[in-house]
Amino acid sequence: MARSPGTHAVVVAAVGGACIFYFANLETVPVSGRTRFNVYGAEAVREAGEMQYQAILYQLEQQGGRILPEWDWRAARVRKVMRKLIPFSGMAGEDWEIYVIDDSKTANAFVLPGGKVFVFSGILPMARSDSALAAVLGHEIAHNVADHVSERMSQAIGTNILLYSLMALTGFIGFGPLLMHYFGSHLLDITFGNPMSRLQESEADYIGLMMMAQACYDPAEAVRFWAHMESAKVADVPEWLSTHPSNENRIKKIQEWLPEAIEKRNQSDCHTTTAFADLFKRALSRGVIIV
Repeated sequence: MARSPGTHAVVVAAVGGACIFYFANLETVPVSGRTRFNVYGAEAVREAGEMQYQAILYQLEQQGGRILPEWDWRAARVRKVMRKLIPFSGMAGEDWEIYVIDDSKTANAFVLPGGKVFVFSGILPMARSDSALAAVLGHEIAHNVADHVSERMSQAIGTNILLYSLMALTGFIGFGPLLMHYFGSHLLDITFGNPMSRLQESEADYIGLMMMAQACYDPAEAVRFWAHMESAKVADVPEWLSTHPSNENRIKKIQEWLPEAIEKRNQSDCHTTTAFADLFKRALSRGVIIV
């Protein structure tokens, strides 16, 4: 059956409107300079972060989870590293709150929009040095620096439009909408969602590496941390099915960025800072300084 001129005009108008909407909402990612589509402002992202924050606290309470007190050495270690990273994040004005969860079986950390930091104690033995911990925390802070949450929320709009368009189209050629929803969602994950997530992870690796270097941590520890994670893993899925780059590719990219990170560290006058710290430690050990 031939389409009416009116139907053709509606399709053209819809496509044209979508293109205008897309290009009107392009922006540049801080630090990396990548161009991306984003329709959400800071306030919407902050509200989403607050909702997630409340949900996490509720879930912790329901499961009997325990947040370590500030005086616990594990919480103190995380806070010490965060204090050094925050001034170089460009987000020093955030209302930072740090929660270290007593869960030795979970090796994870994340930072919500608005500066809510969650670290599971199981990650601390994996991050054997403060520089390794700075690599982890810098990476998580970097997701907020690059505003990846709003990008994922914006991407969801686009993928939903594509998915429901596919469902409408397949209604004309005999496929059931539920079947198309199942296969279409997986197809969109593989072709759009997972690659975007891997790109964001790599971007956070880069931003976090530069951040930790500026904070006078050893960027080479990021390589050693991911090598340790690679040796500790039990199983892996093919990278194209994963939301994260493989540890092998992660290590390769970080090694490529190391010269730039080392230069950042040198520009932060870390040698002078380290020299004073070493002098202070030696003076303490000799009893010249008493605290």
